[in-house]
Amino acid sequence: MTDQPPSDRALPAERGVLDARPELGGGRSTPAFGLPGGSPSGLPAGLGSTQIGRRTFTWGVRTYVMGIVNVTSDSFSGDGLLADGDPLAAAVALATSMAEAGADILDIGGESTRPGHAAVSAEDELARVVPVVRAIRAALPDVPISIDTTKPAVAAAAVEAGADLLNDIWGVADDDAVARLAGERRRPIVLMHNRAEARYTTLLPEIVADLQRAIERALRAGVGWDDIIVDPGFGFGKTAEHNLALLRDLGSLAILGRPILLGTSRKSTLGRVLDLPADQRLEGTLATTALAIASGVDVVRVHDVRENVRAARIADAVVRGAWPGEDG
Repeated sequence: MTDQPPSDRALPAERGVLDARPELGGGRSTPAFGLPGGSPSGLPAGLGSTQIGRRTFTWGVRTYVMGIVNVTSDSFSGDGLLADGDPLAAAVALATSMAEAGADILDIGGESTRPGHAAVSAEDELARVVPVVRAIRAALPDVPISIDTTKPAVAAAAVEAGADLLNDIWGVADDDAVARLAGERRRPIVLMHNRAEARYTTLLPEIVADLQRAIERALRAGVGWDDIIVDPGFGFGKTAEHNLALLRDLGSLAILGRPILLGTSRKSTLGRVLDLPADQRLEGTLATTALAIASGVDVVRVHDVRENVRAARIADAVVRGAWPGEDG
């Protein structure tokens, strides 16, 4: 017993004295690292808020719903508006109905991202989305608009037309042109995980690592920390089994310290599980919405806004203690 250091023999009431008396072997006698001057702690903290257009999104208060407006002819979900006789009027009508149903953000895209989709030139994509962004901005001046594109020229034109948020499905690619545009124009950005092939050794750690590198690139490109949202890329560069594993472990993405957006709506993995076509996958989508919220997801990107808003409100009431009318 006599070989024990004084600090080990001390009674609990004496610990404070020993900490203040390093010569007696207290805690302060051991060298330790301190934070460099002006350095953040690096410890988990609240996600804060992000300004998107005229709205402030306070993360953690409730789940936000992003409505999908596809200005395409070959959307996997069958909702491409180019098949309509007047796609511009159809887009405004759809956006208006989504806003009335509770959509917090409208995501406009002019190129299908389904496997095997036909590539669209920048010129064609510009012709599709810019008039729609401009028209929806005029009709709904207070609703945040997102532009879903990988092309910097399209993103820049959409911002000029009124887009508030950039949604890059190749946010983890080495090319940071869209992130640089976000930094220059002071627009928030969604960085989505994607791979050309579904090749992984350890799925979730690799998704987290890829997104972390994307965040670091965006920060170097001038994007503010509060302006970064991450998307694990459900259905992109992943098999159906990968997608289900991702859903089971969504909570691991919290380590990135940024709000999480998830898009499962009507996707093929749901069709594989249920053996149903895209237009019959609503219940599957609602199940993933509720499960995602239980895992801490902050934004769900959906086709069926009204139903998903209702599911999100119930899930938020259970998970976050949020009630209708509470907002951020």
